[in-house]
Amino acid sequence: QVQLVQSGGGLVQPGGSLRLSCAVSGRGFSNNAMAWFRQTLGKERDIVAAVSRSGSSTFYANSVKGRFTISRDNAKNTVYLQMNSLKPEDTAVYYCAGGPIFPASGIETYKYWGQGTQVTVSS
Repeated sequence: QVQLVQSGGGLVQPGGSLRLSCAVSGRGFSNNAMAWFRQTLGKERDIVAAVSRSGSSTFYANSVKGRFTISRDNAKNTVYLQMNSLKPEDTAVYYCAGGPIFPASGIETYKYWGQGTQVTVSS
């Protein structure tokens, strides 16, 4: 059984940085594309970034291009989201996800989900 356990997040001032991590246990990490989504209260869960199985290809939502970086370490079964130049509108619960298709922005294409972690950008 594949499990995703997230860490990182918290409260940061505008312009600051945070790094989210998602450790994957179970078989098949390197067989899955990985992604980060975010969700605010009353809104849909939207994709933030995705990375291919090998890590050689990435996808970013327009709202985070140039500020966020997704990466993965297949030796450590971990995917990361480095978030720089954070803005108040980045405040959300962030979820990591794994699935067979890259790039894929729909939540229905992802089989595995982390527990979610709150990121709050506020002064």
